[in-house]
Amino acid sequence: MKSSKSLQIISPIDQRVVAERPLMTEADMLSAAKAARTAQQAWANTAIIERAKMCHQAIDNMVAKTDILAQEITLMMGRPIAYSAGEIAGLESRARYMIDVAESALVDIKLESSGDFSRFIRRTPLGVVFTIAPWNYPYLTAVNSIVPALMAGNAVLLKHSAQTVLCAEHFVDAFNAAGLPQGLFQYLHLDHALTSQLIQQNEVDFVSFTGSVPGGAAIEAAAAGSFKGIALELGGKDPAYVRADANLDYAVAQVADGAFFNSGQSCCGIERVYVDRTIYNEFCDRLVSVVQQYRLGDPLDPNTTMGPMVNVAAAEQVRAQIEQAVSLGAVAKINPDDFSLNRPGTAYLAPQVLTEVNHSMAVMTEESFGPVIGVMPVDSDQQAIALMNDSDFGLTASIWSENEAKSLAIAECLETGTVFMNRCDFLDPELAWVGVKQSGRGCALSTLGYEQLTRPKSFHFKLATGS
Repeated sequence: MKSSKSLQIISPIDQRVVAERPLMTEADMLSAAKAARTAQQAWANTAIIERAKMCHQAIDNMVAKTDILAQEITLMMGRPIAYSAGEIAGLESRARYMIDVAESALVDIKLESSGDFSRFIRRTPLGVVFTIAPWNYPYLTAVNSIVPALMAGNAVLLKHSAQTVLCAEHFVDAFNAAGLPQGLFQYLHLDHALTSQLIQQNEVDFVSFTGSVPGGAAIEAAAAGSFKGIALELGGKDPAYVRADANLDYAVAQVADGAFFNSGQSCCGIERVYVDRTIYNEFCDRLVSVVQQYRLGDPLDPNTTMGPMVNVAAAEQVRAQIEQAVSLGAVAKINPDDFSLNRPGTAYLAPQVLTEVNHSMAVMTEESFGPVIGVMPVDSDQQAIALMNDSDFGLTASIWSENEAKSLAIAECLETGTVFMNRCDFLDPELAWVGVKQSGRGCALSTLGYEQLTRPKSFHFKLATGS
């Protein structure tokens, strides 16, 4: 049954319609969920080595289309074409790792024999995993749950953001071409109402969501009373602390990249910076010099280093944060008129560095998800720790220092899922990816990421005693 409703992908570049797709009907959605349940039962009995072969082939299929996928990323969400292919390279690296560690992550836990008893714990698949993926890194975020869910023996239903639904189609096409059983991995183009309805269905056993805090709250509300597992990767207001002993040239360049790459639209991008007062002025001067070199332009131009934000509303929200901060005494160090495409009412927004900021300003406490950072001076590690922890979010934090021991002592005090030293805005697939506070719950990546996609099943056998 064809739905009368449809969705359009509107490019932030020039408001063109990139693609239009019909939304799924309720009947088709329920049919897809039942098909996933049926396919999963056979898949659970497929050897891990066979699952791995198909998953590796699927990644091969996607890598072979890198140019096409990169072009579409740029058209759909505005990332400069110079960087879009990097997401496919990252997807490959992350997926290969999660495929290769599956066997060791899923191995039985064998306990010491106890008399006539044989005992072990087996990690068994949950059943059907519903992955709800965002637009900002549409392949990298989705692969975090898709690949380990399939490798663990689950079926996957994938709903992508309306801004990037083509990514869902490419994922499924690549895996189907690799030989996955029919119905095991499907994309669903759903509206919010049907998304909530699907979460409530018995056919869905686990929900993996990446998105906003309000979106996460809606997921929790939809799942209330079902007792099914939920993984939520939500917002961030990630801080950076630049100590007096930092390599200043390196720290400035990396902090700028961590704040402004992808037009600041990264859940683990730097959004606020605290700098030792003794180097504060020099840090700010150098940071402004770096940011002034960004080229805001058409992201299809390979010379562009900063593209538009995902849509006009997102850009206007960041503009409002900047205006509010300035009205409260912040100083805008970048003249937006130096960036010719910066225009209110469009998705193009110049990068901005704000000084004289404090935590009464939204730009220092509420998620910006755009190309702006506030920079504050601090007088001690203790003050930096207090300010870094003064947040409703806790995804990542970065420390810029040449002293590993001091950095570790600071890191142990920070309320966050990941602490970096001398790097930022990065996911290492060998490390657990977690958030605290309003940044979410659950654990993706690393061998630990398999724990939320399986359930432990205990086997307690008494051996035959004879006649």
